[in-house]
Order: sequence, then structure tokens, then C-alpha cells
Amino acid sequence: MATDAIIALDAVTLRDRIAAGALSAEEVTEAFLSQISAREPEVQAWAWHDPEYARSQAKALDAHRKSGRPVGPLHGLPVGLKDVIATTRIPTQNGTPIDDGNVAQQEAYVVQQLKAAGAVIMGKTTTTELAFLNPSKTHNPHGLSHTPGGSSAGSAAAVAAGMVPLAIGTQTGGSVIRPASFCGTVGFKPSFGAIPRTGVTMQSHTLDTLGVFARSPAEAALFADLLFGYDSGDPVTKTGPSPRLFEISKSAPPLKPVLAFVRPPGWDDADLQMRAALEELVEALGDQVFEAPLPRAYDDAADLRARINFAEMSKYYWRYKRDGWDALSEHIQGAITVGESVSVRDYLAAIDWREVLYAGLDEIFERADAILCPAAPGPAPEDLTTTGDAIFNGLWTYVGTPAVTLPAFTAENGMPMGVQLVGARNNDARLLRTANWLWNWIEEVSE
Repeated sequence: MATDAIIALDAVTLRDRIAAGALSAEEVTEAFLSQISAREPEVQAWAWHDPEYARSQAKALDAHRKSGRPVGPLHGLPVGLKDVIATTRIPTQNGTPIDDGNVAQQEAYVVQQLKAAGAVIMGKTTTTELAFLNPSKTHNPHGLSHTPGGSSAGSAAAVAAGMVPLAIGTQTGGSVIRPASFCGTVGFKPSFGAIPRTGVTMQSHTLDTLGVFARSPAEAALFADLLFGYDSGDPVTKTGPSPRLFEISKSAPPLKPVLAFVRPPGWDDADLQMRAALEELVEALGDQVFEAPLPRAYDDAADLRARINFAEMSKYYWRYKRDGWDALSEHIQGAITVGESVSVRDYLAAIDWREVLYAGLDEIFERADAILCPAAPGPAPEDLTTTGDAIFNGLWTYVGTPAVTLPAFTAENGMPMGVQLVGARNNDARLLRTANWLWNWIEEVSE
């Protein structure tokens, strides 16, 4: 089967064909390695990549299948890992020279899950410096002079460029949803605590959330389904039954979903193209959408989230201040300095307001399957010195709700723009089902 044809297949089809023997893990891996060879010199999505390492995994997986033993749910699928996720063979360098060559002694929970499921680890994708604001080397695949976003720049760009069908990122403000919007992929940030963060470089224990990039909601659900779970190393995770994300996401909603159109804080400063595109989408959806204004209290959410972020960053990044202050960018130095000045009273107040603002969404979620809002202020800025603005993401990270980016729009300059769906906490499967419904609806309307 031709390389281009293999890369064009969705992750579910690839998984099923490998399991059936119609494709081998080696064939699939070689196809994506070829794409990496073609696109990586200009996109630069990888912090660490070794083709022979990927080939050795694929060869072992094919031998496993031929032996007649059962295969895992991601058998033979290539994946990318953001370079803040601990691996025992591959360096975890966190986007900073301070951690050059750092190899972990124990692999992160998500890496253990991926290997047990039969995934092929293609390497580490780039992150901004310590998963904050200082850009990585990565370029946007749709326009090389445009930012791919951050901090999960490499994961978003790798999926968008067809280098891998699936990749993992993290979000503390908008680091999954925004780069997905800028790069034209699906990005899924689950409910806070859904995916264990054990073995992932911590920036903020109150906010950090693992998420995934894929080319469709169903593929994102297939991937995330494997990663959800409980791990004693992460106290915010919970025991419980399987979320059945993939199964539920592909099922037909019992009724047509109802969406609440929200103009979040920052709406007036958004690109006119984004505002017009969303308003046209709302008009086209008709009675399935109602407008839901947010009270003025939500205007403070960005500052409250940042207060928590910086205060906790000053704790988790203390060793970088101690051992490599001069090697840190002004972005990181400034955030740590601000965090050290946050009072206990203000920090605890910001923690309390998180629950108050989430409770204020109850009335919306009683009426709607999901909130509809922009994923970013507009298309990716033509500026590689910035990662863009996370104003439309931080609120949902702050209150811990799941969110999905769908690449629904195209700006006048040809760059993608994403629409964001937000669900109630721990209703991730329902949100993904709604996202899959809207995805299919948009495709039908576009034909």
C-alpha cells in the first residue's frame, strides 16, 4: 500500500487493518517515518526522534501478532509524546538546556499504558520552555511563518503535518486547545484528573491536565480511552469504571444535541473572522443553539487562574531557579518572581473561586449538552516569537471542564481556525459524542 494512502487512513482504520493482518506495524511505521523525513526539516516538531528506535518497536509488534497472542487497542499505531513526559530510554528535556540529556529512571503512567496497548513511540515532540510561554523551534505546518501555538507545539504540528496520527500534550492554560486550533487538528483536554500525570513534569498541580491530538473526535476518543484511569502517584485521579469514550463518542445521541453559545471574556478583542464564523455557525444550527451570557464574575477568571499558575510554578520550578536561573528566559523568570509574591490569602481565594465559577455553569449544563465558543482569538499569528493568546482556554482549565477543538473554519489567509466545545466535569464521553455529531454535521454541510 502506498505511503500516502496509509497516512491518509484514520487511526481507527489503521488499528483495525493492522490487527487483521492487512497492514503490518512495520509498513505503517515506515509510512509515517517517510512523512517525518519529508516534513520535519521545515516544521521541526520533534525534540527527539530516532527512526531505528521506531522500527525496532514495530518489528517486535509484528512478531507478537504473528505469534497468535492478543494485540492491544493501539497495536502498531505511531504516537508522539510531548517532551515533558518521562521516558527511560529517551531524554526528557522539558524545552530547556538545563535538562539536556536528562533520562528518567521510571516511565510516566501514560507511557506505560501506551506500551501495554502496543503503540509505537515515535519520539518526543517539542514543548515551549518548561511548558510555558517561550516558543519552541516548531513552525506551523499550514504556514511556516506562523506560530503553531504552545506549549504543546510539537504534538499539534506533528499530527497536523501527518507525521503521526496521534500525540499527547499537556494544558495548564490553553496548551492543547489553542495549538490544535492554530494547526487545524482536533485537540481534546479532558476533565481535570481524568488522565494520571504521574511522571509528567509538574507546573501547577491545580491546573495541569494531559490531553491528546488527533485528526477526528473519534480518533481522539480512541486514544484518550486508553489513558483515562487511576494511579496512586497522582492524588487527583479517581477509581471508577471505564469511561467508554470511544464507544459512546461514535454512538448516535438520543436527541439532537443542544449547544449554548457563549461569548467568553475577550470576545470583543477576537479577530473579526473568528467572530463572524462562529456567529454564522450558530445561525446555521438554528434552534439547536441558545445564547448564554456569562456573569461579570467570569471576567476575573484569567487573573485568578494565572495567580494559581504562578504561585505553584514558583514551587515546582524552584530547582531551576537554584541551579540554572541565568539559563531561564525572562518569561519563566518573571512568572517565578510573580509567583513568589502571591500571598497565601490571595492564593487560597483563587482556589475557592474555581468552585464558585464552576457552580455558575450549572444552569447552562442543565439546558445544553455543551458550550460552543471560540478555541482561539483567530488564526495563528504570523509571528514565531509568540505562542498566541490563551484567553478562550484558561477559564475552562481553571474550572476543570473537558474541552474539544474542532478545525471548523478557514481564515482568509488559508490558516485554520477552531471551534471549541466545553462539557460538564466528568461528562467527557458525552462531550466527545457531541463533538463527533458536530464534526459530522459540519462535513455534511460542507459537501
